[in-house]
Amino acid sequence: MAIPKVCGIETEYGITTLGGDGNPIAASSVLVNAYAADVDRRTGWDFEDETPGNDARGFAREGSMPPAVETHLANTVLTNGARYYVDHAHPEYSTPECADALSVVIHDKAGEEVLRRSMLAARRLNPSAPPAVVYKNNSDGKGNSYGCHENYLMDRALPFAKVVNGVVPHFVTRQIFTGAGKVGCETAALDRSAVNFQITQRAEFFEEVVGLETTLKRPIVNTRDEPHADPRRFRRLHVIVGDANLSEISTFLKIGTTALVLAMMEDGAMPPREMALADPVRAMHHVSTDLTLRRPLTMADGSTATALELQWDLLTAGRKYAEEHGLDVLGNPDVGQMVLDRWESVLHGLETDPSTLSKQLDWVAKQQLMLAYMDRHGCDWRDDRLAALDLQYHDLRPERSLYVRLGMERLVTDEQVTKAVTTPPRDTRAWFRGQCLARWPDAVVTANWDSVVFDLGSDPLRRVPMMDPLKGTAEFTAALLEASANPADLLERLSS
Repeated sequence: MAIPKVCGIETEYGITTLGGDGNPIAASSVLVNAYAADVDRRTGWDFEDETPGNDARGFAREGSMPPAVETHLANTVLTNGARYYVDHAHPEYSTPECADALSVVIHDKAGEEVLRRSMLAARRLNPSAPPAVVYKNNSDGKGNSYGCHENYLMDRALPFAKVVNGVVPHFVTRQIFTGAGKVGCETAALDRSAVNFQITQRAEFFEEVVGLETTLKRPIVNTRDEPHADPRRFRRLHVIVGDANLSEISTFLKIGTTALVLAMMEDGAMPPREMALADPVRAMHHVSTDLTLRRPLTMADGSTATALELQWDLLTAGRKYAEEHGLDVLGNPDVGQMVLDRWESVLHGLETDPSTLSKQLDWVAKQQLMLAYMDRHGCDWRDDRLAALDLQYHDLRPERSLYVRLGMERLVTDEQVTKAVTTPPRDTRAWFRGQCLARWPDAVVTANWDSVVFDLGSDPLRRVPMMDPLKGTAEFTAALLEASANPADLLERLSS
Protein backbone atom coordinates (compact mmCIF):
# COMPACT_ATOMS: atom_id res chain seq x y z
CA MET A 1 0.00 0.00 0.00
CA ALA A 2 1.40 3.37 -1.04
CA ILE A 3 2.15 5.82 1.76
CA PRO A 4 0.65 9.35 1.86
CA LYS A 5 2.48 11.69 -0.45
CA VAL A 6 3.49 14.50 1.88
CA CYS A 7 5.09 17.09 -0.39
CA GLY A 8 6.55 20.58 -0.71
CA ILE A 9 8.46 23.00 -2.93
CA GLU A 10 11.79 24.81 -2.52
CA THR A 11 12.16 27.84 -4.80
CA GLU A 12 15.39 29.71 -5.49
CA TYR A 13 14.40 33.19 -6.65
CA GLY A 14 16.33 35.25 -9.16
CA ILE A 15 17.58 38.53 -7.72
CA THR A 16 19.11 41.73 -9.06
CA THR A 17 19.95 45.12 -7.61
CA LEU A 18 18.58 48.12 -9.49
CA GLY A 19 21.01 50.90 -10.25
CA GLY A 20 24.12 49.00 -9.30
CA ASP A 21 26.15 45.80 -9.51
CA GLY A 22 25.20 44.55 -6.09
CA ASN A 23 26.51 41.29 -4.70
CA PRO A 24 23.60 38.80 -5.01
CA ILE A 25 24.59 36.96 -1.82
CA ALA A 26 24.60 40.21 0.13
CA ALA A 27 21.33 41.33 -1.49
CA SER A 28 19.70 37.99 -0.69
CA SER A 29 20.90 38.18 2.91
CA VAL A 30 19.45 41.66 3.25
CA LEU A 31 16.05 40.39 2.09
CA VAL A 32 15.97 37.43 4.47
CA ASN A 33 17.27 39.40 7.45
CA ALA A 34 14.96 42.35 6.77
CA TYR A 35 11.93 40.11 6.69
CA ALA A 36 13.01 38.22 9.82
CA ALA A 37 13.48 41.51 11.66
CA ASP A 38 10.16 42.85 10.36
CA VAL A 39 8.20 39.90 11.76
CA ASP A 40 10.50 39.52 14.77
CA ARG A 41 11.61 35.98 13.89
CA ARG A 42 15.22 35.04 14.64
CA THR A 43 14.98 31.28 15.09
CA GLY A 44 17.78 29.71 13.08
CA TRP A 45 17.97 26.48 11.14
CA ASP A 46 19.36 23.37 12.81
CA PHE A 47 21.93 21.85 10.43
CA GLU A 48 22.58 18.71 12.49
CA ASP A 49 20.74 16.39 10.09
CA GLU A 50 21.93 17.97 6.83
CA THR A 51 23.61 15.25 4.73
CA PRO A 52 23.39 16.32 1.05
CA GLY A 53 26.20 13.94 0.13
CA ASN A 54 24.21 10.79 0.91
CA ASP A 55 23.38 8.98 -2.33
CA ALA A 56 20.25 6.84 -2.67
CA ARG A 57 22.18 4.35 -4.80
CA GLY A 58 24.61 3.67 -1.99
CA PHE A 59 27.49 5.19 -3.94
CA ALA A 60 28.35 8.44 -5.68
CA ARG A 61 29.96 8.81 -9.10
CA GLU A 62 33.66 9.61 -8.84
CA GLY A 63 34.14 13.35 -8.90
CA SER A 64 30.53 14.15 -8.08
CA MET A 65 29.93 17.34 -6.14
CA PRO A 66 26.94 17.34 -3.80
CA PRO A 67 25.68 20.75 -2.63
CA ALA A 68 27.68 22.33 0.17
CA VAL A 69 25.92 23.04 3.47
CA GLU A 70 26.22 26.81 3.86
CA THR A 71 25.73 27.34 7.58
CA HIS A 72 27.09 30.90 7.53
CA LEU A 73 24.35 32.46 5.37
CA ALA A 74 21.07 34.02 6.48
CA ASN A 75 18.63 31.34 7.57
CA THR A 76 15.40 31.46 9.53
CA VAL A 77 12.33 29.37 10.35
CA LEU A 78 8.89 30.96 10.11
CA THR A 79 5.68 30.48 12.09
CA ASN A 80 4.03 28.88 9.06
CA GLY A 81 6.55 26.06 9.30
CA ALA A 82 8.55 27.24 6.28
CA ARG A 83 12.28 27.79 5.93
CA TYR A 84 13.52 31.09 4.45
CA TYR A 85 17.22 31.41 3.71
CA VAL A 86 20.05 32.25 1.34
CA ASP A 87 21.19 29.40 -0.89
CA HIS A 88 24.35 30.20 -2.83
CA ALA A 89 23.43 33.54 -4.43
CA HIS A 90 19.65 33.38 -4.15
CA PRO A 91 16.91 33.94 -1.60
CA GLU A 92 15.21 30.57 -1.21
CA TYR A 93 11.84 29.73 0.28
CA SER A 94 10.92 26.16 1.26
CA THR A 95 7.25 25.61 1.90
CA PRO A 96 6.22 23.69 5.00
CA GLU A 97 5.30 20.05 4.50
CA CYS A 98 1.89 19.80 2.83
CA ALA A 99 -0.52 16.87 2.64
CA ASP A 100 -1.97 17.60 -0.82
CA ALA A 101 -1.27 19.50 -4.02
CA LEU A 102 -3.73 22.31 -3.33
CA SER A 103 -2.06 23.02 0.00
CA VAL A 104 1.27 23.23 -1.83
CA VAL A 105 -0.19 25.83 -4.19
CA ILE A 106 -1.38 27.92 -1.23
CA HIS A 107 1.97 27.76 0.55
CA ASP A 108 3.97 28.30 -2.65
CA LYS A 109 1.97 31.48 -3.22
CA ALA A 110 2.60 32.41 0.42
CA GLY A 111 6.31 32.18 -0.40
CA GLU A 112 5.86 34.72 -3.19
CA GLU A 113 4.14 37.03 -0.71
CA VAL A 114 7.01 36.61 1.77
CA LEU A 115 9.45 37.68 -0.94
CA ARG A 116 7.31 40.69 -1.82
CA ARG A 117 7.16 41.71 1.84
CA SER A 118 10.92 41.19 2.07
CA MET A 119 11.55 43.70 -0.72
CA LEU A 120 9.42 46.27 1.10
CA ALA A 121 11.05 45.53 4.46
CA ALA A 122 14.52 45.98 2.94
CA ARG A 123 13.53 49.35 1.47
CA ARG A 124 12.21 50.52 4.83
CA LEU A 125 15.40 49.36 6.52
CA ASN A 126 17.67 51.29 4.15
CA PRO A 127 15.76 53.64 1.82
CA SER A 128 18.93 55.01 0.24
CA ALA A 129 20.31 51.63 -0.86
CA PRO A 130 19.73 50.36 -4.42
CA PRO A 131 16.56 48.25 -4.21
CA ALA A 132 16.71 44.51 -4.74
CA VAL A 133 14.17 43.05 -7.18
CA VAL A 134 13.12 39.40 -7.12
CA TYR A 135 11.98 37.22 -10.00
CA LYS A 136 10.35 33.81 -9.85
CA ASN A 137 12.18 32.29 -12.79
CA ASN A 138 14.93 29.76 -13.46
CA SER A 139 17.70 31.36 -15.48
CA ASP A 140 19.48 34.68 -15.90
CA GLY A 141 19.78 34.63 -19.68
CA LYS A 142 23.55 34.23 -19.43
CA GLY A 143 23.77 30.48 -19.04
CA ASN A 144 23.15 30.28 -15.30
CA SER A 145 20.19 28.33 -13.95
CA TYR A 146 18.70 28.08 -10.47
CA GLY A 147 16.17 25.61 -9.25
CA CYS A 148 12.66 24.96 -8.13
CA HIS A 149 12.85 21.66 -6.27
CA GLU A 150 9.99 19.40 -5.23
CA ASN A 151 9.97 16.88 -2.40
CA TYR A 152 7.77 13.80 -1.98
CA LEU A 153 7.51 11.28 0.84
CA MET A 154 8.04 7.73 -0.40
CA ASP A 155 8.22 4.24 0.99
CA ARG A 156 11.82 3.22 1.65
CA ALA A 157 10.91 -0.36 0.66
CA LEU A 158 10.56 0.56 -3.03
CA PRO A 159 13.98 -0.04 -4.65
CA PHE A 160 15.51 3.17 -5.97
CA ALA A 161 16.12 1.60 -9.40
CA LYS A 162 12.36 1.18 -9.75
CA VAL A 163 11.85 4.79 -8.73
CA VAL A 164 14.18 5.88 -11.54
CA ASN A 165 12.51 3.69 -14.14
CA GLY A 166 9.08 4.92 -13.16
CA VAL A 167 9.64 8.67 -12.87
CA VAL A 168 11.90 9.41 -15.84
CA PRO A 169 9.15 9.18 -18.51
CA HIS A 170 6.89 11.39 -16.40
CA PHE A 171 9.59 13.98 -15.68
CA VAL A 172 10.52 14.20 -19.36
CA THR A 173 6.95 14.57 -20.62
CA ARG A 174 5.16 16.54 -17.87
CA GLN A 175 6.97 19.61 -19.18
CA ILE A 176 4.05 20.18 -21.54
CA PHE A 177 2.00 21.52 -18.62
CA THR A 178 4.67 22.46 -16.06
CA GLY A 179 6.89 24.60 -18.30
CA ALA A 180 7.24 28.31 -17.51
CA GLY A 181 8.21 29.22 -21.08
CA LYS A 182 11.39 30.85 -22.31
CA VAL A 183 12.56 33.02 -25.19
CA GLY A 184 15.56 31.44 -26.96
CA CYS A 185 18.15 29.20 -25.32
CA GLU A 186 21.36 29.57 -23.33
CA THR A 187 23.42 26.38 -23.55
CA ALA A 188 25.31 24.36 -26.12
CA ALA A 189 22.72 21.61 -25.74
CA LEU A 190 20.50 23.43 -28.24
CA ASP A 191 20.99 25.24 -31.54
CA ARG A 192 20.49 28.94 -30.81
CA SER A 193 19.74 29.72 -34.43
CA ALA A 194 16.89 27.20 -34.49
CA VAL A 195 15.26 27.74 -31.07
CA ASN A 196 13.06 30.79 -30.76
CA PHE A 197 10.96 29.75 -27.79
CA GLN A 198 10.93 26.82 -25.38
CA ILE A 199 8.22 25.26 -23.25
CA THR A 200 10.53 25.13 -20.22
CA GLN A 201 13.29 27.20 -18.67
CA ARG A 202 15.20 24.30 -17.13
CA ALA A 203 15.27 21.43 -19.64
CA GLU A 204 18.34 22.49 -21.59
CA PHE A 205 20.44 22.52 -18.41
CA PHE A 206 20.07 18.76 -17.79
CA GLU A 207 22.91 16.50 -18.87
CA GLU A 208 22.49 13.14 -17.10
CA VAL A 209 19.71 10.70 -16.30
CA VAL A 210 20.70 9.92 -12.69
CA GLY A 211 23.10 11.69 -10.34
CA LEU A 212 23.78 13.51 -7.08
CA GLU A 213 24.61 17.01 -8.31
CA THR A 214 22.09 19.85 -8.51
CA THR A 215 24.18 22.65 -10.07
CA LEU A 216 26.61 20.82 -12.41
CA LYS A 217 25.83 17.89 -14.70
CA ARG A 218 22.23 18.15 -13.53
CA PRO A 219 20.43 14.79 -13.57
CA ILE A 220 16.78 14.14 -14.40
CA VAL A 221 16.60 12.02 -11.24
CA ASN A 222 18.48 13.38 -8.25
CA THR A 223 19.86 10.76 -5.87
CA ARG A 224 20.19 12.89 -2.72
CA ASP A 225 19.15 10.64 0.18
CA GLU A 226 18.06 12.94 2.99
CA PRO A 227 14.66 11.67 4.15
CA HIS A 228 14.22 14.29 6.91
CA ALA A 229 12.21 11.56 8.59
CA ASP A 230 12.70 8.01 9.87
CA PRO A 231 15.22 6.63 7.32
CA ARG A 232 14.12 3.04 7.95
CA ARG A 233 10.59 3.77 6.75
CA PHE A 234 10.80 6.76 4.45
CA ARG A 235 12.54 8.14 1.42
CA ARG A 236 12.31 11.74 0.26
CA LEU A 237 12.38 12.01 -3.51
CA HIS A 238 14.17 15.28 -4.23
CA VAL A 239 13.04 16.47 -7.67
CA ILE A 240 15.06 19.14 -9.45
CA VAL A 241 13.68 19.06 -13.02
CA GLY A 242 10.72 21.43 -12.59
CA ASP A 243 10.32 25.08 -13.52
CA ALA A 244 9.35 27.75 -10.99
CA ASN A 245 5.72 28.37 -11.86
CA LEU A 246 3.58 31.44 -11.29
CA SER A 247 0.56 29.62 -12.73
CA GLU A 248 -1.41 27.95 -9.98
CA ILE A 249 -2.67 25.31 -12.41
CA SER A 250 0.89 24.40 -13.47
CA THR A 251 2.04 24.11 -9.85
CA PHE A 252 -1.04 22.09 -8.93
CA LEU A 253 -0.51 19.63 -11.78
CA LYS A 254 3.25 19.47 -11.25
CA ILE A 255 2.74 18.31 -7.67
CA GLY A 256 -0.52 16.39 -8.05
CA THR A 257 0.38 14.29 -11.07
CA THR A 258 3.84 13.45 -9.73
CA ALA A 259 2.45 12.43 -6.34
CA LEU A 260 -0.06 10.16 -8.08
CA VAL A 261 2.59 8.59 -10.32
CA LEU A 262 4.75 7.85 -7.26
CA ALA A 263 1.79 6.24 -5.48
CA MET A 264 1.09 4.14 -8.56
CA MET A 265 4.70 2.98 -8.56
CA GLU A 266 4.52 1.94 -4.91
CA ASP A 267 1.35 -0.04 -5.57
CA GLY A 268 2.57 -1.60 -8.82
CA ALA A 269 -0.10 0.15 -10.88
CA MET A 270 1.89 1.85 -13.64
CA PRO A 271 0.70 1.69 -17.28
CA PRO A 272 1.10 -1.73 -18.92
CA ARG A 273 2.91 -0.12 -21.86
CA GLU A 274 6.72 -0.02 -21.71
CA MET A 275 7.52 3.65 -21.17
CA ALA A 276 11.33 3.67 -21.05
CA LEU A 277 12.91 6.25 -23.34
CA ALA A 278 15.89 5.49 -25.54
CA ASP A 279 17.69 8.73 -24.60
CA PRO A 280 15.94 10.57 -21.75
CA VAL A 281 18.25 13.60 -21.73
CA ARG A 282 17.85 14.21 -25.44
CA ALA A 283 14.12 13.58 -25.11
CA MET A 284 13.92 16.22 -22.40
CA HIS A 285 15.50 18.82 -24.68
CA HIS A 286 13.30 17.61 -27.53
CA VAL A 287 10.05 18.07 -25.59
CA SER A 288 11.00 21.56 -24.45
CA THR A 289 11.57 22.77 -28.02
CA ASP A 290 8.61 21.01 -29.67
CA LEU A 291 5.90 23.68 -29.63
CA THR A 292 3.74 21.49 -31.90
CA LEU A 293 3.62 18.73 -29.23
CA ARG A 294 3.55 16.32 -32.15
CA ARG A 295 7.13 15.17 -32.70
CA PRO A 296 7.61 11.56 -31.57
CA LEU A 297 10.12 10.45 -28.96
CA THR A 298 12.12 7.28 -29.52
CA MET A 299 11.40 4.63 -26.90
CA ALA A 300 13.89 2.07 -25.60
CA ASP A 301 12.08 -0.74 -27.46
CA GLY A 302 12.36 1.07 -30.79
CA SER A 303 8.79 2.32 -30.92
CA THR A 304 7.83 5.99 -30.82
CA ALA A 305 5.36 8.09 -28.84
CA THR A 306 4.73 11.78 -28.27
CA ALA A 307 4.91 13.43 -24.87
CA LEU A 308 1.14 13.87 -25.04
CA GLU A 309 0.59 10.18 -25.69
CA LEU A 310 2.74 9.17 -22.74
CA GLN A 311 0.89 11.61 -20.48
CA TRP A 312 -2.46 10.20 -21.66
CA ASP A 313 -1.18 6.71 -20.75
CA LEU A 314 -0.25 7.91 -17.26
CA LEU A 315 -3.62 9.61 -16.82
CA THR A 316 -5.48 6.45 -17.90
CA ALA A 317 -3.48 4.44 -15.37
CA GLY A 318 -4.19 7.12 -12.77
CA ARG A 319 -7.95 6.87 -13.27
CA LYS A 320 -7.78 3.11 -12.98
CA TYR A 321 -5.69 3.47 -9.83
CA ALA A 322 -8.30 5.80 -8.34
CA GLU A 323 -11.06 3.24 -9.01
CA GLU A 324 -9.13 0.36 -7.46
CA HIS A 325 -7.23 2.06 -4.62
CA GLY A 326 -8.95 5.37 -3.99
CA LEU A 327 -7.12 8.67 -3.67
CA ASP A 328 -6.54 8.97 0.08
CA VAL A 329 -2.83 8.68 -0.67
CA LEU A 330 -2.98 12.19 -2.16
CA GLY A 331 -3.96 13.62 1.22
CA ASN A 332 -7.51 14.60 0.29
CA PRO A 333 -9.60 12.46 -2.10
CA ASP A 334 -11.43 15.54 -3.39
CA VAL A 335 -8.13 17.20 -4.26
CA GLY A 336 -7.02 13.94 -5.87
CA GLN A 337 -10.11 13.99 -8.07
CA MET A 338 -9.33 17.60 -8.96
CA VAL A 339 -5.87 16.46 -10.09
CA LEU A 340 -7.34 13.82 -12.40
CA ASP A 341 -9.99 16.12 -13.84
CA ARG A 342 -7.63 19.04 -14.41
CA TRP A 343 -4.98 16.71 -15.86
CA GLU A 344 -7.49 15.44 -18.41
CA SER A 345 -8.82 18.88 -19.35
CA VAL A 346 -5.31 20.29 -19.82
CA LEU A 347 -4.17 17.34 -21.96
CA HIS A 348 -7.31 17.76 -24.06
CA GLY A 349 -6.56 21.45 -24.52
CA LEU A 350 -2.95 20.77 -25.47
CA GLU A 351 -4.06 18.15 -27.96
CA THR A 352 -6.70 20.28 -29.67
CA ASP A 353 -5.53 23.91 -29.34
CA PRO A 354 -2.88 24.91 -26.77
CA SER A 355 -3.82 28.58 -27.07
CA THR A 356 -7.07 27.82 -25.22
CA LEU A 357 -4.90 27.30 -22.12
CA SER A 358 -3.41 30.82 -22.18
CA LYS A 359 -5.07 31.63 -18.85
CA GLN A 360 -3.95 28.36 -17.25
CA LEU A 361 -0.39 27.41 -18.20
CA ASP A 362 2.68 29.64 -17.90
CA TRP A 363 4.34 28.66 -21.15
CA VAL A 364 1.20 29.14 -23.23
CA ALA A 365 0.45 32.50 -21.59
CA LYS A 366 3.99 33.70 -22.26
CA GLN A 367 4.03 32.42 -25.84
CA GLN A 368 0.76 34.20 -26.64
CA LEU A 369 2.09 37.37 -25.05
CA MET A 370 5.22 37.24 -27.22
CA LEU A 371 3.31 36.51 -30.42
CA ALA A 372 0.96 39.44 -29.78
CA TYR A 373 3.89 41.76 -29.10
CA MET A 374 5.70 40.72 -32.28
CA ASP A 375 2.55 41.20 -34.32
CA ARG A 376 1.93 44.65 -32.82
CA HIS A 377 5.51 45.91 -33.18
CA GLY A 378 6.59 44.07 -36.32
CA CYS A 379 9.62 42.47 -34.68
CA ASP A 380 10.94 38.91 -34.57
CA TRP A 381 12.18 36.50 -31.87
CA ARG A 382 15.67 38.03 -31.89
CA ASP A 383 14.42 41.41 -30.69
CA ASP A 384 15.90 42.22 -27.27
CA ARG A 385 12.54 43.54 -26.10
CA LEU A 386 11.19 40.00 -26.02
CA ALA A 387 13.86 38.91 -23.56
CA ALA A 388 12.91 41.90 -21.39
CA LEU A 389 9.23 40.90 -21.57
CA ASP A 390 10.18 37.34 -20.65
CA LEU A 391 11.88 38.56 -17.49
CA GLN A 392 9.07 40.97 -16.65
CA TYR A 393 6.57 38.11 -16.70
CA HIS A 394 8.35 36.74 -13.59
CA ASP A 395 8.76 40.05 -11.72
CA LEU A 396 7.25 39.67 -8.24
CA ARG A 397 6.45 43.37 -7.93
CA PRO A 398 2.69 43.50 -8.61
CA GLU A 399 2.93 46.82 -10.44
CA ARG A 400 5.55 45.38 -12.82
CA SER A 401 4.49 41.76 -13.20
CA LEU A 402 3.14 40.76 -16.61
CA TYR A 403 1.79 37.57 -15.05
CA VAL A 404 -0.44 39.68 -12.80
CA ARG A 405 -1.69 41.75 -15.76
CA LEU A 406 -2.74 38.67 -17.73
CA GLY A 407 -5.45 37.69 -15.25
CA MET A 408 -4.50 34.02 -15.01
CA GLU A 409 -6.96 31.50 -13.58
CA ARG A 410 -6.78 30.99 -9.82
CA LEU A 411 -7.25 27.88 -7.69
CA VAL A 412 -6.79 29.57 -4.30
CA THR A 413 -7.85 32.88 -2.76
CA ASP A 414 -5.83 35.85 -1.54
CA GLU A 415 -7.26 35.20 1.92
CA GLN A 416 -5.90 31.64 1.94
CA VAL A 417 -2.48 32.87 0.84
CA THR A 418 -2.35 35.67 3.42
CA LYS A 419 -3.23 33.23 6.19
CA ALA A 420 -0.55 30.80 4.99
CA VAL A 421 2.15 33.49 5.33
CA THR A 422 1.95 33.06 9.12
CA THR A 423 -0.03 29.84 9.72
CA PRO A 424 1.19 26.28 9.01
CA PRO A 425 -0.86 23.47 7.45
CA ARG A 426 -2.91 21.67 10.09
CA ASP A 427 -2.39 18.20 8.62
CA THR A 428 1.41 17.71 8.78
CA ARG A 429 4.14 18.07 11.42
CA ALA A 430 4.63 21.65 10.20
CA TRP A 431 1.75 22.48 12.55
CA PHE A 432 3.75 21.62 15.65
CA ARG A 433 6.89 23.41 14.43
CA GLY A 434 5.03 26.57 13.48
CA GLN A 435 2.89 26.67 16.61
CA CYS A 436 5.91 26.27 18.88
CA LEU A 437 7.59 29.20 17.12
CA ALA A 438 4.45 31.34 17.35
CA ARG A 439 3.84 30.61 21.04
CA TRP A 440 7.36 30.50 22.46
CA PRO A 441 9.78 32.20 20.03
CA ASP A 442 12.33 32.97 22.75
CA ALA A 443 12.50 29.34 23.86
CA VAL A 444 12.98 27.74 20.43
CA VAL A 445 16.72 27.83 19.74
CA THR A 446 16.70 26.15 16.35
CA ALA A 447 14.45 23.93 14.28
CA ASN A 448 14.57 21.83 11.15
CA TRP A 449 12.22 19.51 9.30
CA ASP A 450 12.38 16.66 11.81
CA SER A 451 13.01 18.34 15.16
CA VAL A 452 12.54 21.42 17.33
CA VAL A 453 15.20 22.39 19.89
CA PHE A 454 14.16 24.20 23.10
CA ASP A 455 16.20 26.15 25.62
CA LEU A 456 14.43 25.99 28.99
CA GLY A 457 16.98 28.21 30.68
CA SER A 458 19.14 25.40 32.01
CA ASP A 459 21.41 22.85 30.39
CA PRO A 460 21.01 20.77 28.37
CA LEU A 461 19.00 21.93 25.35
CA ARG A 462 15.95 19.75 24.71
CA ARG A 463 15.31 18.32 21.26
CA VAL A 464 11.82 17.15 20.28
CA PRO A 465 12.11 14.73 17.34
CA MET A 466 9.42 14.60 14.65
CA MET A 467 10.41 11.64 12.52
CA ASP A 468 6.98 11.06 10.97
CA PRO A 469 5.72 13.91 8.74
CA LEU A 470 2.12 12.98 9.52
CA LYS A 471 2.56 13.26 13.28
CA GLY A 472 2.68 16.65 14.97
CA THR A 473 -0.52 17.64 13.17
CA ALA A 474 -3.25 19.79 14.72
CA GLU A 475 -5.25 16.61 15.30
CA PHE A 476 -2.45 15.13 17.40
CA THR A 477 -1.06 18.24 19.11
CA ALA A 478 -3.53 21.16 19.14
CA ALA A 479 -5.06 20.21 22.49
CA LEU A 480 -1.61 19.47 23.93
CA LEU A 481 -0.29 22.87 22.88
CA GLU A 482 -3.35 24.66 24.22
CA ALA A 483 -3.01 22.91 27.57
CA SER A 484 0.69 23.74 27.95
CA ALA A 485 1.43 26.92 29.87
CA ASN A 486 5.05 27.10 28.68
CA PRO A 487 7.69 25.01 26.90
CA ALA A 488 8.71 23.18 30.07
CA ASP A 489 5.09 22.19 30.60
CA LEU A 490 4.87 21.03 26.97
CA LEU A 491 7.98 18.86 27.26
CA GLU A 492 6.75 17.39 30.53
CA ARG A 493 3.45 16.47 28.92
CA LEU A 494 5.24 14.98 25.90
CA SER A 495 7.47 12.85 28.10
CA SER A 496 4.50 11.49 29.99
